[in-house]
Amino acid sequence: MTNTVRMKRYLLQLVALSLLPIFLSCTKKVKKPNTSVIINKQMESKESSVTSVTTGAAQTALYLPLLKGKRVGMVVNQTSLIAGSHSIDKLKALGITIVKAFGPEHGFRGQASAGAKVQSGTDPQTGISVVSLYGSHYKPTKEDVSGLDIMVFDIQDVGARFYTYISTLHYVMEACAENGIPLIVLDRPNPNGFYIDGPILETKYASFIGMHPVPIVHGMTIGEYAKMINGEGWLKNKVRCNLKVIQMKGYKHSMPYTLPVKPSPNLNTQQSILLYPSLCLFEGTIISQGRGTYFPFQVLGAPELVGKYTFSFKPVSIPGMSESPLHQNQSCYGLDLRNFDTGIFQKTGKLNLQWLIELYKAYPDKEKFFDFKQSKQMNNFDKLAGTQALRNQIIAGKTESEIRKSWEPGLIQFKEKRKKYLLYQ
Repeated sequence: MTNTVRMKRYLLQLVALSLLPIFLSCTKKVKKPNTSVIINKQMESKESSVTSVTTGAAQTALYLPLLKGKRVGMVVNQTSLIAGSHSIDKLKALGITIVKAFGPEHGFRGQASAGAKVQSGTDPQTGISVVSLYGSHYKPTKEDVSGLDIMVFDIQDVGARFYTYISTLHYVMEACAENGIPLIVLDRPNPNGFYIDGPILETKYASFIGMHPVPIVHGMTIGEYAKMINGEGWLKNKVRCNLKVIQMKGYKHSMPYTLPVKPSPNLNTQQSILLYPSLCLFEGTIISQGRGTYFPFQVLGAPELVGKYTFSFKPVSIPGMSESPLHQNQSCYGLDLRNFDTGIFQKTGKLNLQWLIELYKAYPDKEKFFDFKQSKQMNNFDKLAGTQALRNQIIAGKTESEIRKSWEPGLIQFKEKRKKYLLYQ
C-alpha cells in the first residue's frame, strides 16, 4: 500500500469520526412538542383581550361614592359581573343599598328565550324586587322608579342595532330624565366595535329592534351610545338624562374582545357573536339561523333548499333557547359557518351581504323568502334592515357593490356624528 493510499484512508476515517456525533443525534427519537402548552398559550392569547381591559363596573372606587347612602336601582342581567360575581351581589357586599333590579329581554338572570315575555317578581337569590322591561312594558313607569335616588345600567351589548339592550337603555334614560333620577352607565367593551357598516335606519322603520338612525354595526360601546342618545336629542320631547359614564381602562375599538359570558341564550359562542350582525337579518326571512340547535347564528338553511346544499341541520325545541323554532323538526339545508373565519370582518370592515344574496337566489319560491309572517319568524325584514331599500335591492338582483354604494352617504355622515361621542379615541 502506497503512502498516498494510506493518507487518503486516514483522512476518510477522520471525516467519518467527525460526522459520527451528528449522525447519532439525527437517529435519536425526536421529542414531540407539548401540545397542551401550545393550546394553553393559544388560550392565553385569546383571553388576553379580556384580561387587558378593566370594565367600568370593575372600577368601583370611581362610582361607589355616588351610590353610598342612596336607594339604588340597577338595570342588569347575567353579564353584569365584577370579578366573577354578579354586580348586585358585589355592590351589596360593599354596603350599597339596592332596592330594585330591572331586567331586559331574556330576563334578569338571562334564562328566558328570545322574544319570550318576562314576568316581574322577586329574585330568589337576593330577595330584591325585579321589574321586567320585556313584559308588559319596555319603559320603566313612574311607579317603577318611585323611591329611587339613582339608577345604574350595567349590561353587556354586542354592537348591533337590532340587539335590544340599547333599546332598553333608551327607555331607561328616558324614564330617568322624566323623573329626575341620575343614571350611571358602567361601560363594557363592544365585541363588534372594530367596524361600522350597514344601511342607516330610517325613522319610519323605528321599533324596539332598532330605534335610532344608526347603521346595523355602529362601532360604539354602550357608554358611548348612551352619550349619543342624549346628545342627539333622541329621547321623547328631547329630554336629557343626567348621565355619567364610568369609562374602561385598556380598551380600544380596534381590539378583538372575547366575551367572558354569553350575552343571551342564542349568542352562546364568540363565533355567533361575530356572525350575528350579518345573520340576524335572516330573522325577517324564511331562512333559519340555527335557532333550535346548540349552534344558533352559526348556520343558515331551509327545507326547500334540499338538493342545492349538502350540509343540513334539524331545529328542535330547546327550553331556554328556542321553544318553537322556525322549521321545527325539519331538515334544513344550507350553509355551515361554524368554522368561518370571522377575522374577515375586522380586515374588511364589512358585514357579509353575500349570504343574503346567495340564499335568495337559491330559494325556489321568491315570494315567500321575505314573508316573515308565513315563516313565523319574529321580525319584519324591513325593520331589521331599517329600510325597505335593501329588500328591494335583493329582489332586483343588485350586486353587493351596488347595494353598498347606496349606503355610503349615510355612513359618512354617521361616522362624523359618532366622533363627538367617542370615549376611546
